[in-house]
Amino acid sequence: MRTELTLAEVEEQDVELLPARAALGGFHHHPGNWASVYASNQAMALNAGSHFSHAVAHANQTVFVVQG
Repeated sequence: MRTELTLAEVEEQDVELLPARAALGGFHHHPGNWASVYASNQAMALNAGSHFSHAVAHANQTVFVVQG
């Protein structure tokens, strides 16, 4: 997987500014708009490091969102 970008690829990107915070708050019609977000990532890998060994890896992601 390639993770580096060339300068030409970066220049091709479009950028837009988000509206002001006051404008974004108009999407809900009641006070107390909030969201509590908790995210947790866990990863574990094991490789014995000897000839003919195999590697095992597990990854989990958990996201909880409570909106009021």
